[in-house]
Amino acid sequence: MNWKGVIPAITTNFDASGAVDHDALARHCEWLIRSGCVGIVCCGSLGEAATLTFDEKLAIASTCVRAVRNVPVALGIASLSTAEAVQLARGAEVAGCAGLMVLPPYVYSTDWHEMKAHVSAIIDATKLSCMLYNNPPAYKTDFLPEQIVELAAEHPNLHAVKESSGDARRVTAIRALLHDRLTILVGMDDAIVEGVAVGAEGWIAGLVNAFPEESVALYEAAARGDKVRARELYNWFLPLLRLDTVPKFVQYIKWVQAEVGRGTYVLRAPRLPLDNRELEAVKGILAQALKARPAVRR
Repeated sequence: MNWKGVIPAITTNFDASGAVDHDALARHCEWLIRSGCVGIVCCGSLGEAATLTFDEKLAIASTCVRAVRNVPVALGIASLSTAEAVQLARGAEVAGCAGLMVLPPYVYSTDWHEMKAHVSAIIDATKLSCMLYNNPPAYKTDFLPEQIVELAAEHPNLHAVKESSGDARRVTAIRALLHDRLTILVGMDDAIVEGVAVGAEGWIAGLVNAFPEESVALYEAAARGDKVRARELYNWFLPLLRLDTVPKFVQYIKWVQAEVGRGTYVLRAPRLPLDNRELEAVKGILAQALKARPAVRR
């Protein structure tokens, strides 16, 4: 699994009946890879994983693997129970995934003793490359740098951390303790330039689902230290990127995707379409972005 570069956390395409649209999903993955992305993460938070069944998740993983062929695919592993999470991890390996994005259990936020046991069971379930997902705002679990050191020492197939605390100091703290042992990826869209500046080498991105070429151009400018180009792209992109860090990020990103012709605005309950106030706000953001859309060259 290549954890360096722009890796979309893909949305899940649903048809009008609410079923997974595997043909649309495959086309979406192919387009993202053609646009310069280096891998795919499916069935994460943006992929509405909490509304997907066990079998749907594995079917989605299989579709992504077939669609992008030799490009690595990682499956998000989040369940109510450790046993189901372990089963899902093993199913991902059978489906041909190259990696796992390891999340805390849904709903249950607990102490480090129990949380370590949970994520360790998932990491140990296969030989697949694993990325720990730290997102305390969403999951109420905070994997501290010292705890990540413990996991890295005990699990040789833990290769990366998706850092979504929103605090760039976490990147420097992890690097200070682990040096290059783990690859650190930014998990919040509106923290990408800051994260790369202090040592992150990858981006699990959201708005990339609608603007992949711009996302890759922004990441590459930040990675090569081109501050002028990175600032230019970031200033243009930020109003959109901030849509990734609000409670209704799925609704916003899927709406933007649909508007640029790269998906449908079909959601699974409990998510509902944006209300009129929210819709007017995002319409204004997208209209301004399209009006000032920069030329990108790779």
